[in-house]
Amino acid sequence: MSNALKLERYSFGVGDRFARQAKAQLRAFVLAAAQGVEVTPVWNKSHREHTTVGSRPASVLAAAQAAVRELDWTRPFRVDADHIRLDTVDAFIAASDFYTLDVADSIGQPAEHEDVRAFVERHPELVGRIEIPGIEEAFETTRAEIERIACKYLKAVREAGRIYRHVASRKGEGRFITEVSMDETDSPQTPPELLVILAAVADERIPAQTVAPKFTGRFNKGVDYVGDVAQFGKEFGDDIAVIAYAVGRYDLPDNLKLSVHSGSDKFSIYGPVRGALARTGAGLHVKTAGTTWLEEITGLAESGGEGLKLAREIYAAALDDIEALCAPYATVIDIDRARLPPKEEVRGWSSGQFVSALRHDPRDARYNPSLRQLLHVGYKVAARMGERYLNMLEACEETVARNVTENLYERHIKPLFIGG
Repeated sequence: MSNALKLERYSFGVGDRFARQAKAQLRAFVLAAAQGVEVTPVWNKSHREHTTVGSRPASVLAAAQAAVRELDWTRPFRVDADHIRLDTVDAFIAASDFYTLDVADSIGQPAEHEDVRAFVERHPELVGRIEIPGIEEAFETTRAEIERIACKYLKAVREAGRIYRHVASRKGEGRFITEVSMDETDSPQTPPELLVILAAVADERIPAQTVAPKFTGRFNKGVDYVGDVAQFGKEFGDDIAVIAYAVGRYDLPDNLKLSVHSGSDKFSIYGPVRGALARTGAGLHVKTAGTTWLEEITGLAESGGEGLKLAREIYAAALDDIEALCAPYATVIDIDRARLPPKEEVRGWSSGQFVSALRHDPRDARYNPSLRQLLHVGYKVAARMGERYLNMLEACEETVARNVTENLYERHIKPLFIGG
């Protein structure tokens, strides 16, 4: 479809828990544009986040539109229905034009034997020696291996197809952007596995524009990547090569690109990612999580006075409620509870002490990744405060907004897409 909505080469997903920082976020993209680099902002928010803070998908679109008007942004922007399933997607139909299809529950559920057999017979090219430009060594596959891979992933891709067709029936073909998320599984996908997934996506006629595979290492919420950076770089490069090959082989959208669900702040992998983009000319979508929420707390603390008091109070309440707050995120956080300062100690902290502990600056000896992760999952505490929290954001707007913009531009967009 020639007039179909098309995602630009570089895009960056930003969360905004309380829908108050869209303007500050957009300023970072304005700064990038001033450097001649177009990065499309994609505001993302999940069903779980909306449920937690008591918001609706329309609030994300409204905040984005207001920011676009105020900053006279004439370039594209998107609103992502993040990690939606068939039972949660309907609420996002009116407000979203980007859909991240969450099929995590179906990954690993064995596909029917007949479906597996039919898939392999439909794709004889997947069995044997496969040479993919950009991957140093050709790989050999057997029918049994392709059957094993298909058995693991076919149900998930079929579910993605069901969600896609449901959205298309409501919004119309070509009127939204589709991402297929495959990152919530037990191990990174190998090149043959990603190739099988993309062949199945093509069979389902899903016009995916981004795909989110699983990478090696841990992508914990709000802190840096934990793992072998060199191995990540190899996997990232191999995945780019597989996508380029699959686009030609299976007639997938020509702008299909990798999506990295970063969980925020994966600074150590930005170098390899930028190098791969420069080397290949590939596009990239990065999805952050609660970075903006953490910058709100940083801004409140930095403001001093009542803002600092509220930041201390949020930490104390999060510490008291640590079990409930951490449970939904158990697989993507690593909190060393011995490193969490007592709330009585934090009540005596200065603005500088709180900011140094929270701000993601590994050069600062006072930076505390365990505290940062706890506050990352602790946004429910602020949600319970309601207007009290939102009013404090307004009172400290200048400092909060500066932290949001500087973090997004200086620590994320600049090293990924601009350099220097």
